[in-house]
Amino acid sequence: MKLIRFGKLHHEKPGIQFSDTRIDVSAFGEDYDENFFATGGIGRLTDWFKINQSTCKVIDNSVRLGCPIKKPSKIVCVGLNYAKHAAESGMELPKEPVIFFKSTTAIVGPYDDLVLPKGSNKTDWEVELAVVIGKRASYVKKENVFDHVAGYVLHNDYSEREYQLERGGQWVKGKSSDTFAPIGPYLVTKEEIKDPNKLNLWLKVNGELKQNGNTSDFVFNIETIVSYISEFMTLLPGDIISTGTPAGVGMGLRPPQYLRPGDMVELSVEGLGISKQNVRASE
Repeated sequence: MKLIRFGKLHHEKPGIQFSDTRIDVSAFGEDYDENFFATGGIGRLTDWFKINQSTCKVIDNSVRLGCPIKKPSKIVCVGLNYAKHAAESGMELPKEPVIFFKSTTAIVGPYDDLVLPKGSNKTDWEVELAVVIGKRASYVKKENVFDHVAGYVLHNDYSEREYQLERGGQWVKGKSSDTFAPIGPYLVTKEEIKDPNKLNLWLKVNGELKQNGNTSDFVFNIETIVSYISEFMTLLPGDIISTGTPAGVGMGLRPPQYLRPGDMVELSVEGLGISKQNVRASE
C-alpha cells in the first residue's frame, strides 16, 4: 500500500495511491499519525478500503501532496553512511553510525518549493532513503528491526553547508531550515520493498545527473541503523530515520556547486516515486 496526504499545507487529508489513481480515504476517520501506526492502522485501513473502495472519491492529480506522515515526533539522520560519499567528503568511514537530528519544522511536501535561507550561499542536495517506524522501538535487536518498520519514504536531506560545518560544527543547524525536508510523494509499506538494502537512488539538478547510487553501498545497513539508534532513544511510531546519501553532493564537486534560485531538483529512490523541488530565494 502507498499512503499519501493531500491538500493545503498543515491541512492535509489522508489518501492512498492505488495503481495510478489517488484516492481520498478521509472517511476512514484517522490521519497517518503516531496513533495510527501504533494501533495497526495500515492493516485496519487495508481492511476498510476493501469494503469501502467504491464510495471513496478520486483526488485530482493537480491537488498538492504533503508529507505522508502527520507530525512525526522526530527525524533522525545518519551521516556518512555511504562509502563513496565519505570518500568524496574526505572523511574516514565511521566506526559507529553518525547520527543527528533534523527539525520537523523543515518538513514539506514532495513538490513544494525549496526556499533558500536568508544569506545562504551553500545549500546542497542529498537524496536519501528514509525508514518510517511503525512500532515503538527501544533496544531492538537487529533480527527484529523489520517488526518495527512501517515502510519507506523518499527524502531530500537539504543541507546548508556553511551552517553545518563553519558555524560551530553542529550539523542540525545546517539541516533544519524551513522546506529542507521534502518527504514523499508517498509512504510505501514495507511488504512492497523486497530489500531496502539494495535500492537504486538518483538525483538531478536542472536535468543533469548528480547522484546515482545504490543502498548496497551502505556502511551500516537498515537493521544496524535502527537497532543502533534504538539504544540511545526510544523511536516512536511515525518517526523518520533518514539513512544517508550517496556520492555526488554539491560539496563534493570540484569546484563545489550549490543551489541557486531558479534551479530545479528531481530525485528518486527505487519503488518510492519521484519528487521535484523548484529553488527560490526567501522573501
